Amino acid sequence: MSSRLRMATLLVLLSMMVIAATSCTRPAPTVPHVPQSPGSQALTVYSGRAEGLVQPVIEHFSESTGIDVRVRYAGTAELAATIMEEGRNSPADVFFAQDPGGIGAVEALLTRLPESILALVEPEFVSPEHKWVGVSGRARVIAYNTRHVKESELPDDVFDLTDPKWRGRIGWAPTNASLQAMVTAMRHVWGEEKTRHWLEGMQANSPKVYANNTAQIAALGTGEVDVALPNHYYLYRFLEDEGESFRVRNYHPRAGGPGAVMLVAGAGILDTSDNKGSAEKFLEFMLSPTAQEYFATRTYEYPVIQGVVTHRLLTPLAEISSPEISMADMADLRGTLNLLREVGIVP
Repeated sequence: MSSRLRMATLLVLLSMMVIAATSCTRPAPTVPHVPQSPGSQALTVYSGRAEGLVQPVIEHFSESTGIDVRVRYAGTAELAATIMEEGRNSPADVFFAQDPGGIGAVEALLTRLPESILALVEPEFVSPEHKWVGVSGRARVIAYNTRHVKESELPDDVFDLTDPKWRGRIGWAPTNASLQAMVTAMRHVWGEEKTRHWLEGMQANSPKVYANNTAQIAALGTGEVDVALPNHYYLYRFLEDEGESFRVRNYHPRAGGPGAVMLVAGAGILDTSDNKGSAEKFLEFMLSPTAQEYFATRTYEYPVIQGVVTHRLLTPLAEISSPEISMADMADLRGTLNLLREVGIVP
C-alpha cells in the first residue's frame, strides 16, 4: 500500500474513531493470573470490545493455557486506525473487533486463518477471505417501554418508525458502531435511496440522541422515550440488576429486515504477528464451548458454534427474521459514514 493511500485510509478510520460509540460496562471480576513460562512471548490483543465484557474470558484463557495476554482496550475504529498507522511495526497479534465494519477495514492486514479454526464456527460467521471469524452474535431490536407501548402497537418493520405518530418518542445512538452497522445492512437490503429516506424520516421525527446502547435502555426505563434501537443484550444487564419490574422489553420486528439484523463481534490474526501459534490458540479458545457458554450466559449474546445453548431469556435465532447478509457486505462502513454525514446525522 502506498504511503498516500495508507494516509487516506487512516484519515477515514480516524474520522470513524471520532464518532465511535462508547459503552458503559461493569468492572471485570478478578481471575488469578498465571505467569508466563520463562522465555515465552506474551500475546498482544487489541480489543474493540469493552473490558468489562471480555476481560473475564480473556483471563480464563490465560489461566487455562499459561499464555500471558496483554490487552489494549479502545474503540474498534480507533484500534483499526492504529493498526493502519503502525503497519508492519504493529505489536498486535490479534484484533478483537466489536463489529464487521471495523475488522473489515483492516482485513488486508490479517492473515488467512487455518482450516482448524474456520471449521469451528458456523459458515455464515466466516469472512469471505477466511481472515477473521465471528466470536459472538448480537441481534438488533426495537426496545420499548411497556407502560407506554404495547408490543402489538410496534411496527412490523423498522422503516415504519418514520411514521409521524412516533415523533418525539424515539431514542437512538447514531454515532454508535452497532447502529451504523445496521445502516450498512439497510443499504444492502433496501438500497441507498430507501435507506436515505429512512434516515431523513427518522430525523423528521425528532429522535432523542444518546451516546450508546446503555443510555438508550436507561432512557426507556425512565420513560424519557417510548422506543429505542439498541442491541438485544443490553436489556438483560438491566434486568439482572433491577429484576422483572424493569418495564422495558425487546421486540424483534415481525417482518424482519435490517432492523432485525444479526451482528457479530469478530477476531483475526495480524499478518505481521510473530506469535501466531498463541494467537491461533486464542481464537480456538474463543470458539470453544467454554468461551461460547460465557458469552451465552454472562453477556447474553448468541453463540456462533453448534452445541452451545442460547440463554433461556433470548429469542431463539430460528424465530428472528434476520436478513441474510454476507460479512463482506457488512464491511462497507465508509459508505455508511458518508451517507450519515450527507443527511446531517453525524458530523
